[in-house]
Amino acid sequence: MKAPSVMSHLKPAHIECSKEDIAEVVIMPGDPLRAKYIAEKYLEDAKLINKVRNMFGYTGYYKGQRVTVMAHGMGMPSVSIYAFELFYFFDVKRIIRIGTCGALDESLGIPDLIIANESYTESNFAYSYNGDPTHLAYPSESVTNYLIELAQEKGLKYHVGSVMCTEQFGFYSDNEHVLKRVPEDIHLLGEEMETFALFHIADSFDREGAAILTVVDSKYSEAFLTPEERERSLDDMITLALDSIL
Repeated sequence: MKAPSVMSHLKPAHIECSKEDIAEVVIMPGDPLRAKYIAEKYLEDAKLINKVRNMFGYTGYYKGQRVTVMAHGMGMPSVSIYAFELFYFFDVKRIIRIGTCGALDESLGIPDLIIANESYTESNFAYSYNGDPTHLAYPSESVTNYLIELAQEKGLKYHVGSVMCTEQFGFYSDNEHVLKRVPEDIHLLGEEMETFALFHIADSFDREGAAILTVVDSKYSEAFLTPEERERSLDDMITLALDSIL
């Protein structure tokens, strides 16, 4: 099913810049300060192009390739706003989410990476968005396969598989009853709160969406990342996403 139509007079309500200010490829962390960190550490000639609601967006160059790094906030409602506006108003071709997640499989360690090839949700997000009753959404196959290829080349510890996209932070809820309802043929690696909406909206526009997630907590472990370890592990995810645009 395709993207919903909007009134012709509408302009983006959450991104304030010109169409030319945003690159065709956007890397999206949830945290606005992480977008700032990426722009300052990895981009050349980075320019702040959005600060509405402090949802910072920057456009610059990574190894000569123009790219935008912009935050999307937390949860499906938030990422859906920014993904829709980027695809609809700014003609973005690809969005790669880079975020954190919790492990739902005891084989995953901290800080392993997950390259998501499927996102499952109990939410009725898709039906609300465009009348699609589905609870499964998929990323761009070509972008996902290239991320896997790059992760192999870099020697990163990564997993490929399904993630659960929830409407409630898993560690602050009793979610076992939810996990028991997941179809038996879906083996979940991790849980987070945004991928389904991104994949579904990208598909509705016939654009590319993908996601790389860093495992930062696990129901099977009491391990805790120090700030230095967390930064280093997130840097692996960040550079994997950035290198994929070259």
